[in-house]
Amino acid sequence: MLNFKAFTAATALGLLALGAVAGTAQAQDKGTIGISMPTKSSARWIDDGNNMVKVLESKGYKADLQYADNDIPNQLAQIENMITKKEKALVIAAIDGTTLSDALQHAKDAGIKVISYDRLIKGSPNVDYYATFDNFQVGVLQAESILKGLGVKEGKKGPFNIELFGGSPDDNNAFFFYDGAMSVLKPYIDNGTLVVQSKQMGMDKVSTMRWDAATAQARMDNLLSAHYTKQHVDAVLSPYDGLSIGIISALKGVGYGSKDQPMPVISGQDAEVPSVKSIINHEQYSTIFKDTRELAKVAAGMVDAELSGGKVEVNDTKTYNNGVKVVPSYLLKPVAVDISNYKQALIDTGYYTADKLK
Repeated sequence: MLNFKAFTAATALGLLALGAVAGTAQAQDKGTIGISMPTKSSARWIDDGNNMVKVLESKGYKADLQYADNDIPNQLAQIENMITKKEKALVIAAIDGTTLSDALQHAKDAGIKVISYDRLIKGSPNVDYYATFDNFQVGVLQAESILKGLGVKEGKKGPFNIELFGGSPDDNNAFFFYDGAMSVLKPYIDNGTLVVQSKQMGMDKVSTMRWDAATAQARMDNLLSAHYTKQHVDAVLSPYDGLSIGIISALKGVGYGSKDQPMPVISGQDAEVPSVKSIINHEQYSTIFKDTRELAKVAAGMVDAELSGGKVEVNDTKTYNNGVKVVPSYLLKPVAVDISNYKQALIDTGYYTADKLK
């Protein structure tokens, strides 16, 4: 027969266990957050999505992560489905930031909050917050890395031949990257230190639709055959690692990367594994590291603060006008990475293992 003390202890333990289970259930019952990512063709978006799920689940939310294969109607359908399922909030990295107005009005009508992730959603008043990196500064760092690689900062006069590539014209960030880079490069172009042999400048001439590597490679092929049969390309402004890989393929195709014809100084962005390996192999010169773990934390923190009635942390309320409103934003700091610091930036921080970069 169970004595009273033992019965009381067992009952207390049982109640504690029930309480723990109930507490766990409650912690995990904060609702589902829809995460709409543009594509799996870039490793960074896979990392973004996985990091976002991890952080949201740690805060007690479920996550509905969808990739749209760079197909605008597909992304719209996925977002509409998330709204139909009455998900608590949407975190959206838009393929085309100008195509979501109707869907976001439906979200607003359903009381669903919207976080624009990395790429600004344009033309809608129903974007509550924006989580991104300082995109103008990304361009500044890319341009500064080119000047460093050319030795301009150490007094080398040139002239150096440079060609310019921009990102996708339907991605608002692409204009910030280009403008940031040109804020640094244009004075050197104006004084003749840098020469754009093709004369192709401005996003209307240098943009690369959908950030497509094959498009960048084809354009570099054309630039080389039209303007560099006798001249040497000394630098290429590339806003993204995927484009850089395509550009390098075109350059290798005509003999660059040899002793007689060294590889130009080529920038990049996102610290994708193939490009970091390329940097280690002295082909691509630099990339911009944007720690998606930190961006995921910021976006998830915005969601949690908004849904729990807390204060959403922002650090920029002036820069990002989407054509209808200035969207309150949180900007993280990007980091320029080259052969001199990739170990500290990428391996020591735990973003990559050394084995992954071999």
